[in-house]
Amino acid sequence: MKKVGIWMDKEKAHVVTLEGEKESFKTVFSDLEFFKVKGGSRSKTRWGPQQVVQDSRYLEREKHQLREFFGNLAEAVKKADVISVFGPAEVKEKFAKEMNERYADIGARIKAVETADSMTDNQVVELVKEHYGWERP
Repeated sequence: MKKVGIWMDKEKAHVVTLEGEKESFKTVFSDLEFFKVKGGSRSKTRWGPQQVVQDSRYLEREKHQLREFFGNLAEAVKKADVISVFGPAEVKEKFAKEMNERYADIGARIKAVETADSMTDNQVVELVKEHYGWERP
């Protein structure tokens, strides 16, 4: 049985695969751009036009970039029997929702979505092993 644990945030996802006596670790990076949104600005003339910040444009771009990231991640875990997702932010819930909507076969295999702080690579591997109660025979 192939068990997969994913620790993810907006920048990257660490995929830990446990199968039989083997364990593997893979990192999938997102191409998400991080925008610094500045406030609007006023014209130099009194009562002049204002420049408005287009938050919706940034949010729409982020949504498309996240969708592409989730697609790459779905490709990496498509052969898993059981999937558990961990992470510090709301991205893990967005991933689970996206899998249920666009990749129903993968979404059905997601058994847990849990909050976990930022961790080193070794801590992620240990978290997944502990979650599945996996011990090397």
